[in-house]
Amino acid sequence: MRRLSGLMLAAAVVVALVVGCGGPALAPTVPPTAKPAATQPTAVAQPTAAPQPTAKPPATKTLTLGFTASQTGSLNKESTAQIQGTRLWLDDLAKAGGIKLHDGTVVNFTLKFYDDESNKDRVQQLYTKLINDDKADFLISPYSSGLADAAAVIAEQNGKIMITAGAASDSTHMKGYKLIFQLYTPASRYLTGAFDLLAKLDPTAKKVAIVHENDKFSTDVCNAAKAYGEAKGYQIPLFEGYDSATTEFGPFINRIVSVKPDALMGGGHFQDGSTFTRQLFDKKAPLKLIAILVAPPEPAFAELGDAALGVIGPSQWEPLAKYTAESAKAAGLTWYGPSVADFVAAYKAKYNMDPSYHAAGGYAAGLILQRAIEQADSVDPAKVKAALDATDVLTFYGHVKFDTTDKAHGLQLGHDMVYIQWQKGSDGKLVKQVVWPAEGKSAEALYPLAR
Repeated sequence: MRRLSGLMLAAAVVVALVVGCGGPALAPTVPPTAKPAATQPTAVAQPTAAPQPTAKPPATKTLTLGFTASQTGSLNKESTAQIQGTRLWLDDLAKAGGIKLHDGTVVNFTLKFYDDESNKDRVQQLYTKLINDDKADFLISPYSSGLADAAAVIAEQNGKIMITAGAASDSTHMKGYKLIFQLYTPASRYLTGAFDLLAKLDPTAKKVAIVHENDKFSTDVCNAAKAYGEAKGYQIPLFEGYDSATTEFGPFINRIVSVKPDALMGGGHFQDGSTFTRQLFDKKAPLKLIAILVAPPEPAFAELGDAALGVIGPSQWEPLAKYTAESAKAAGLTWYGPSVADFVAAYKAKYNMDPSYHAAGGYAAGLILQRAIEQADSVDPAKVKAALDATDVLTFYGHVKFDTTDKAHGLQLGHDMVYIQWQKGSDGKLVKQVVWPAEGKSAEALYPLAR
């Protein structure tokens, strides 16, 4: 028993010595295990993409452009053309996607207008309504200087910018207004070119009769024409006015014939001007030149037939006008808006008629306001006013630049008249031709008239 214990102790010592001397330790036997199955690669979780912000649609701002128009009354013809021009501008603005400001805002317009019945008192009532009830943001004037003058005081008192699209009177802009901007050539320069044309055609002509409608526009035009003619050495043996409702011009024509003038200038608006012209023809008034306000440039004037032949009219704009981007560059001006050809084509497509200068003025009113908002990059009235003050551009309608002096703020400085005359084309039909100024004429003037 002791011998066995000793042997066991000896064996333990040997094992300890072996391990201590760095010999290999005997590992316990491990039974073989099955080869592990091939493992599939673990799918790596992809980071979840941050949700992309949805593009914010551009903010839209719809402004109200307010005005009145003579849908009835004596000024209906011209007013209708002006409305049609403004509506065409609105169509084109919508097709272009509105006015885009740098902050992403898109500005559009809606039109709000009423029939002023060619009545000044109604004009003031309706512009007050447009501002207070309809919340009009900007304004266009009614057609005619008298109605525009009535609207201007309401616009100015209420801090509203108004573009006068169909008004030529200088005096409206001599009242200290700061928010009224005129597109038409001022009345003081409306008929002066007719005297220049007469001087070119016939240096021996000396006597000019002036007979005009007794309204603000026609009176302003003819007072200025009389002063200009007399300064050029012309005699004015007859200077008379007639009531706007006049339809019988016989007494005036008798007085015209009695003073034996070389030329007659005057008239007023379409209705009276066309009637006056027809009666001059019927009575075979012996005149070498006739220049009538407003009516002759209207395409409908040709309905007078032979009575229209040879009659001259000052026009704010004509489809024959040679306003182009190239002419703007040559004049050192910025070009803006559609070409003359594009405007004419669009107007004819929409209304199936040629545009008159009244229509062009209606379109230009919207166009110039549109550009001012773009330049201001804002619809804030103060910023838009500043942009209008800085306007100096050439458009399909012609040169537009406003007086910014305290004496005549908003008076049109850039725009000039063209003078048209009805002549017969190669097919025998009446056509308009530009006969003055010389650099813009499309035909030589017929002179003297054959009556």
